[in-house]
Amino acid sequence: MADNTCPLPVGISRQGQSRRRLVATAATLLVLPVIPRLAMAGTILAVRTWPADEYTRVTLEMDTELKAEHFTLEHPNRLVVDIDGLTMNSAINDLVSKVRPNDPYIASVRVAQNRPDVIRLVFDLKQAVAPQVFTLKPVGGYKYRLVLDLYPKVAQDPLMAIMDNGSGSDKDPLAEVLENLARNSPDQAPIPSVQGQELPRSARTQPAQPQPPRTASADRPLLIALDPGHGGEDPGATGRAGTHEKDIVLLIARRLKKLIDAQPNMRAYLTRDNDFFVPLHVRVQKSRRVKADLFVSIHADAWIKPSARGSSVFALSEHGATSAAARWMAKRENDADLIGGVDLGSHNKQVAQVLLDLSTSAQIHDAMKLGANVLDQIGKFNRLHSSRVERAGFAVLKAPDIPSILVETAFISNPEEERRLRSPAYQDKVAHAILGGINGYFASNPPLNRRA
Repeated sequence: MADNTCPLPVGISRQGQSRRRLVATAATLLVLPVIPRLAMAGTILAVRTWPADEYTRVTLEMDTELKAEHFTLEHPNRLVVDIDGLTMNSAINDLVSKVRPNDPYIASVRVAQNRPDVIRLVFDLKQAVAPQVFTLKPVGGYKYRLVLDLYPKVAQDPLMAIMDNGSGSDKDPLAEVLENLARNSPDQAPIPSVQGQELPRSARTQPAQPQPPRTASADRPLLIALDPGHGGEDPGATGRAGTHEKDIVLLIARRLKKLIDAQPNMRAYLTRDNDFFVPLHVRVQKSRRVKADLFVSIHADAWIKPSARGSSVFALSEHGATSAAARWMAKRENDADLIGGVDLGSHNKQVAQVLLDLSTSAQIHDAMKLGANVLDQIGKFNRLHSSRVERAGFAVLKAPDIPSILVETAFISNPEEERRLRSPAYQDKVAHAILGGINGYFASNPPLNRRA
């Protein structure tokens, strides 16, 4: 029987087949974006907690940026955080064990799969908090980070830390710092405990430092703001043996605080007295809040070559750095906010940026004198990387009304100097040298017009 259908020409048949292939391909492409999110779920790589009196930080490091929502509850106080795009794994479960008994804000934490792709964290709190929750892009050795900062609803007054005679000088966090040092460097000999430790014999036999002159305006002691660099999420530079800058400078600052507090007309204030992160502009704000007479930021240098060595002192520059090395150093120190993690969206830019005013020139002039005195003292026992006070745009030195210097105590990137930095005897020498520089500065620049 004959076929009455008119067959299509061969060419038309092939075109129809091509159109069908194109339609099928387009349909496949349209389907791709609606694959369930579970196939793209993120992974928690690590969790860390940084408890401190000022605030507690919880950090969740992830392989991708995920959305988080949070809210607080009362009676009892709780913080609830929902993280979208996650499923349970061992790392997120570790958060439960990371809460320390002495945490001022977190009593405990519970973790559960709230919905198929949502992890819920419930923090049982010891007090009401004003949380800040934000994410950080990858930087340094970190991937994406979800940061939970738990601040008290009523911020602590830094003046209270000065009024408290025991403001950290005998707290046990030093033992933890020393344990970190030993753990990071197992090949090193154990470092003796600082708590209750006597000063090295060499330090005890040193001649007494000259005392600053008393003046008619001595209605309060001279106040020295000591700023141990880095902290918390920001370890600073790390030596070949695993020594973190943040640990060493905290040890030196606490030694120096004891020496200063023992002076008859002088007190010290620490911008951080434990292992937690303080943004650069907050360090400046704290020092201005307590009306500090001087500001000394303490660091341990690093360079791309391990042969670099020696100590340096820096002051602020309004018009460029005095050397390429000073410029590089300022950039490295200013990047601390990126490593430590600052929620820039929560700060007014005019507040976050410490503005210079007309008194800055006088501040720098005095800082140069202070720095020269400190350099002179350090040069008596250690090589100087630079024999003059260098200058660059260090953000932490921008208090317009406080003479401010940054002391690089030695190169932690140099294996020999790293060993010296770990030594209690060397730490004590650095502390005595800075105190000697401070006293020498006041001896030739009496604080006649101190702010009451």
